[in-house]
Amino acid sequence: PMLAVVGGAKVSSKLMVLEALAQKVDHLIVGGGIANTFLAAAGYSVGKSLYEEDMLAKAREIMRLTNIPLPSDVAVAKEFSESALAEIKVIADIAEDDMILDIGPETISDYVRVISEMKTILWNGPLGVFEFDAFAAGTESVAKAIAENTGFSIAGGGETITAIELYKISDQVSYMSTGGGAFLEFVEGKTLPAVAILEDRNAG
Repeated sequence: PMLAVVGGAKVSSKLMVLEALAQKVDHLIVGGGIANTFLAAAGYSVGKSLYEEDMLAKAREIMRLTNIPLPSDVAVAKEFSESALAEIKVIADIAEDDMILDIGPETISDYVRVISEMKTILWNGPLGVFEFDAFAAGTESVAKAIAENTGFSIAGGGETITAIELYKISDQVSYMSTGGGAFLEFVEGKTLPAVAILEDRNAG
């Protein structure tokens, strides 16, 4: 069984990879602003959280392709600030002035369980605003669950590598790519010039 974990701010910037992965993986965990867009697409209020209204129909299409476990609880704040107070709320209780900045403990538990059952894991992007300590639990817990998984794990992208270094799990990830954009293009199925040259040489 294969899992992809894709975090980040916008569905639009990772639309192609989300569509490609949804057709290949058994489970697709989404995080950050991307998760907010999927929550809104599923009919939930996300308060004043970052999400893309023009991507709701596309998010619903992707949800029909594979299992996308949405957060059941989240960590919210009234402002985007390192000093903001984190409050755990179930999805149904999100207020109009709440900003979702991380996943909650129940969701973390669900995601860790899913990760433990996988044999192949692809990870790109944090689950929340992990730069702020109050909103780092989701990214840290998922990172450590991926590290503890005995299957094959692939991680790529700048923020993902930052998280891996922060939580000191680099020796427990099977393969890391520092090239975020190229990594995603390769996953999408695009031909990368350097890879094409290597393949040509190998064929010769």
